[in-house]
Amino acid sequence: MARRSLSKDTALVRQRLDGHPIVLVGLMGAGKTTVGRRLAEKLGLTFVDADHEIEVAAGQTIPEIFAKHGEAYFRDGERKVIARLLENGAQVLATGGGAYMNADTRNAIRTHGISIWLRADFDLLMRRVRRRSNRPLLQNDDPEGVMRKLIADRYPVYAEADITVDSRDVAHTSIVNTIIKTLARWPGWDRLTNEQR
Repeated sequence: MARRSLSKDTALVRQRLDGHPIVLVGLMGAGKTTVGRRLAEKLGLTFVDADHEIEVAAGQTIPEIFAKHGEAYFRDGERKVIARLLENGAQVLATGGGAYMNADTRNAIRTHGISIWLRADFDLLMRRVRRRSNRPLLQNDDPEGVMRKLIADRYPVYAEADITVDSRDVAHTSIVNTIIKTLARWPGWDRLTNEQR
């Protein structure tokens, strides 16, 4: 069987999306924002970062929301913002690391779009998150212990995503190309068509 070219895969994915968003899930440092921007550009879609939209809606940064109101308040706002964003049709939506842990959010993503888990190993995540100081869940004496617990708690839930793509220490365009090829061969497109009826 001849291999389809990436440009044909890209055209096929755009056609099949038919108004549905691609939603990236995974831990902080997995590359959701960086990969998401490039994926959106390649597919000719809008890129939306849920964390940025939450900050705009709240008029505060995420670390400020955590400090002033706590994680539960933040998670409730996150759920509402993502539910609203999912109504905006075809786009690439990057979600915060904890967003997919909410059952309502998982169901909303499943109803409206395609979820892709960017799975990364512990070492890669720690290398990336150490470059930034705005990670509220890692502001403590044992960020490595926290990250290991997050992996243990969240990876079984992330595994419920429609598609899993490994985030590796390679050029982001390589990850984007893998996502597009995987989407072009994804057998779940009928589910989206059926749920629209």
